[in-house]
Amino acid sequence: MRRLLLPVLIIAFALAGFIALKASRPAPPQVEVRERSWRVEAVAVSPQSAQPTLVLYGRIEAPDRVRAAAPVSGRILELKVRDGDKVAQGTVLARLDPRDLEPRVTQARGDVDRELIRHRTDLAAIEQERTLLRLAEAKQARFEKLMNARLGAESNYDQTREEVARVRLSLAQREQAIAEHPARLAQLRAKLAEAERDARRGEIVAPFAARIGKVEVAAGDQVQAGQALLTLFASDALFLRAQIPAVYAEELRAALARGEQPEATADFGTSRLRARLERIGGEADARGVDVLLRVEEGTGLPSGAFVNALMQRPAVDDVIVLPPTALHGGDRIYAIRNGRLTGIRVSRIGERRTEAGVELLLRAPELRAGEQVMRTHLPNAIEGLAVEVVGAVAP
Repeated sequence: MRRLLLPVLIIAFALAGFIALKASRPAPPQVEVRERSWRVEAVAVSPQSAQPTLVLYGRIEAPDRVRAAAPVSGRILELKVRDGDKVAQGTVLARLDPRDLEPRVTQARGDVDRELIRHRTDLAAIEQERTLLRLAEAKQARFEKLMNARLGAESNYDQTREEVARVRLSLAQREQAIAEHPARLAQLRAKLAEAERDARRGEIVAPFAARIGKVEVAAGDQVQAGQALLTLFASDALFLRAQIPAVYAEELRAALARGEQPEATADFGTSRLRARLERIGGEADARGVDVLLRVEEGTGLPSGAFVNALMQRPAVDDVIVLPPTALHGGDRIYAIRNGRLTGIRVSRIGERRTEAGVELLLRAPELRAGEQVMRTHLPNAIEGLAVEVVGAVAP
């Protein structure tokens, strides 16, 4: 019996000890269920006046671009400039060989002198032809009387008539030559003036202070009339031509009408380019509308250079300034009210680019002045989400 009771007693004591230990253990702490809170940054915003910016991708142009061409066929005697040279007004750029130009002047001047001599000869000869006509008419009258009296032959009378006709024709031609003299003289003098002009143009000079764009010939080249020798442009009248979205055209046109000239800036190499809006194109295409901005202090810019510029648009009122991370879904921001997110619809007015980065200009009529707005971008942001502000940024 002892062998049978011993295991039973051991099991009984073990159970009693387990029950006693379980009864004497400390009570576990009560678990408190808490809602998860997302840590975000916020910024206090208030409606203000701000100036949006617009990025321009354009090209430097020179409207006053001159194409210097050869006035006549000839040979280049001298070339004094090279691509990119800066020249003052009146600077000699190239010379044609004067031996190709002077013969035309001499010939034109000789034609004028010959016409003057011919006119003096016509004036002297016409009096003699009028005398010959009177004599021929008198001779014809005498032969007519003899023929009527049957004292002369009819053939002699016909000869006198023919002689009168020839003298009258010669006189008419002489009178016509005298009458056409002013027109012929004017024509020949015009040709002389043209030849003298071409001779003067044989020395090609800069019509204004300019920069040489491209030289297309060399000294010794044979050129034809009208062939381009070089191009030059006014270095102080450069424009930046760019395209802007058509929706901004009316806004900028109204600014010009008010006397404003929005400014654009760009970094070009080590220099800072500044330009002011002067004109807006009247036609638009799928890419936008052309705008022309006059470049200030841009004499070192090469024509044709591509430039990325930043233009200041007219200032707008009642906008809030936020970083792009504060915008959700393209038209929603979240205000923080009582530790929870409240979605607010916004309209996008534009953007402002500064050295710190890009800022959005938005209008939010439902937002109260000084209210905190979440600037952290939460992909799972929803209405009523609990948040904890860990960093408040000055507006």
